[in-house]
Amino acid sequence: MENKIKLGLCVTGSFCTFTNTLKMVDELITLGYDITPVFSYNVATLDTRFLKQADFERLIVQKTGKTPVKTIPDAEPFGTKNAVDIMLVAPCTGNTLAKLANGITDTPVTLAVKAHLRNNRPVVIALSSNDSLAANARNLGRLLNTKNYYFVPFGQDAPDAKPNSLVADLGFVPKTLEYALNGKQFQPIVL
Repeated sequence: MENKIKLGLCVTGSFCTFTNTLKMVDELITLGYDITPVFSYNVATLDTRFLKQADFERLIVQKTGKTPVKTIPDAEPFGTKNAVDIMLVAPCTGNTLAKLANGITDTPVTLAVKAHLRNNRPVVIALSSNDSLAANARNLGRLLNTKNYYFVPFGQDAPDAKPNSLVADLGFVPKTLEYALNGKQFQPIVL
């Protein structure tokens, strides 16, 4: 990429996917994306069995060269002076999916997406939710039919143990971003 594409990377609390999220960040940087990270409140504050918060943040800063946006006031300018070309929510929890589908903007991630959408720009969702085919199915359906939302192809990650769970294949993020920047959904969506 000659001119770097400005990407807002919104990270929400699907902590078990953070190792793959970090690999995805490396790939996007290699492809030339200029990444501005945005953390949900949980990502900005919680230590988990998968990774300590400070370690995850340190790695994100090290990779992107930028301190994550972690407050609502700092997320609001994504609609104006801090505008990015495309927004990626990866991983996107069911909680965040529900908020986006219902216009709730009470976290840095949801406000960054809302501010970005007011410029009629694309938002890519990399789903990671245990209830995608249950309580969140209606929210998934709503966003699949909402202008400027695009989905990284997803499938059931453990159909026998977790039959309602869906997870995006982060290997398809670059192609999905490329298509979304051109107003198209990369196919197939369901793997």
